[in-house]
Amino acid sequence: MGTPKKVAFHTLGCKLNFSETSAIRRSFEDRGYSTVDWSDHSDIYVLNTCSVTDFADRKCRAAVRKVLRQSPEARVVVIGCYAQLKPREIAAIPGVDLVLGASEKFNIHNYIDVLSKTSDKGLVHSGEIEEVNSFEQAFSFGDRTRSFLKIQDGCNYKCSFCTIPKARGKSRSATIDQVINNVKEIADKGVKEIVLTGINIGDFGLDEHQKRNTTFLELIKILDEVEGVERFRISSIEPNLCSDAIIDFVASSKRFMPHFHMPLQSGSDRILALMKRRYRSKVYTGRIERIKKVLPHACVGVDVIVGFPGETDGDFKTTFDFLVDADISYLHVFTYSERADTPAADFSQKVPMNVRRERNKMLRQLSGKKKRAFYQAHIGTTRDVLIEKGASDSFCTGFTDNYIKVRLPAGHHQFNTVQTLELSHPASSDPLMLQTKAVRLETNLI
Repeated sequence: MGTPKKVAFHTLGCKLNFSETSAIRRSFEDRGYSTVDWSDHSDIYVLNTCSVTDFADRKCRAAVRKVLRQSPEARVVVIGCYAQLKPREIAAIPGVDLVLGASEKFNIHNYIDVLSKTSDKGLVHSGEIEEVNSFEQAFSFGDRTRSFLKIQDGCNYKCSFCTIPKARGKSRSATIDQVINNVKEIADKGVKEIVLTGINIGDFGLDEHQKRNTTFLELIKILDEVEGVERFRISSIEPNLCSDAIIDFVASSKRFMPHFHMPLQSGSDRILALMKRRYRSKVYTGRIERIKKVLPHACVGVDVIVGFPGETDGDFKTTFDFLVDADISYLHVFTYSERADTPAADFSQKVPMNVRRERNKMLRQLSGKKKRAFYQAHIGTTRDVLIEKGASDSFCTGFTDNYIKVRLPAGHHQFNTVQTLELSHPASSDPLMLQTKAVRLETNLI
């Protein structure tokens, strides 16, 4: 086959995956390819997979079947965390032509021309994860309002439920100069907000030889002085790494938003120990108290896993009560799912799936209550809002600095600007979205 001209991408999983997909897409475009939607006819389809997402195998197979129905002669490439963990399994999926591991995915162009539809199984190029030590830069670029910038990859933690270290390797980071250069490139595209992302960004500063050259705190202090980007947001940070110094700096910074997302996973210290987490509930409580002391209006998001092996009714009640009492703004709730090659997969005392789902439902309902309370506490206040496009021509949407989603009447506000607006009652179509006054109080442009 001659050099294909059309390529389509589909991403499963986290924002880090999206930033890497975006970087790989740009590398295709730099070589003359045109990118099309996943639902369109294409010569090549690239599926970026996730090992954390439930039913990874099922989603992968479904995505492959879909594209081959519309483009039977297309080449299908599978990359990402699931591709690193289960390359032979994916290569056996009918229609998959190429499987690339953690390092190889960034060299995808080296393999494209040798793809063939004549083999019963796809080609596999996936090295041992222990040999992966280089850092590949990436950032997403889509609607011009926000970009996800990869600053760190891999993880040196050994949580008993997690496959990420085996899928992405050891912790390693970009250099500060690389981050600054990427920030400037993103700023040149007119982006107003950059979200710093990675697997364990609080561990920023390790190089490919596991030598620490800098810290996350040093990075954000330097980024706060970089002109051209109005907002920075921290995607997610481990509570044991979210130090008082980091919290205090965000409180005094010019560009870092009052928004923290910290994984808790369980409010039960017994379960945290089984998970091999590097903190206990008292540490988490201290982080929230510090945030609310210096940033009373800050948004605090929480990750929680329900149904971990051995989680009793008492353990879950401890978690539930902990979250009820905590001054948090929303929850991301995950139902525990067994992952092959993790210690937790072999733990006894499995929690029945119906119990896991019921606990998930209870925490999602609690999340709704927490978010409503957080939103209602800000009615009548004024916040800086980054204006984004809405779902219709009659309104647009945006997010405040402290991550409250708002709805604005179209025609009164300029897309991709930051404006100081008064927040009013919830939008009738979505109780978890506030509205704003039609009158613009102030426009802040860069």
